[in-house]
Amino acid sequence: MLNKVSTDKAPKAIGPYSQAIVYGNTVYTSGQIALSPETAALVGENITEQTEQVMKNLSAVLEKAGSSMKNIIKTTCFLSDISDFAAFNEVYGKYITEAPARSCVAVKDLPKGALVEVEVIAYI
Repeated sequence: MLNKVSTDKAPKAIGPYSQAIVYGNTVYTSGQIALSPETAALVGENITEQTEQVMKNLSAVLEKAGSSMKNIIKTTCFLSDISDFAAFNEVYGKYITEAPARSCVAVKDLPKGALVEVEVIAYI
């Protein structure tokens, strides 16, 4: 059975998708960019500030789904500039401490001009 996850502690979806889906004991989040849950405006002018907001958004979605950042088993990370990789990792490592599997790639563009987007798979 699929259950849609929705929390006002993370930004609303900006398209026809859910913040996350729970299937069995697994949570699949949609990609989070650095949007403010309150205003839907992009937060932060650099990779560090934007990654902080992305991690806060992911944490809120996982919490609503009954999971946590410690339960992440796979992340997929998208950077608009691969030269931000080290700075991104600094913030990422503060929030995601259990060293899940991960892919991290540079992409041409992200929604709303974001510098970073992260999606995760976690267990409950």
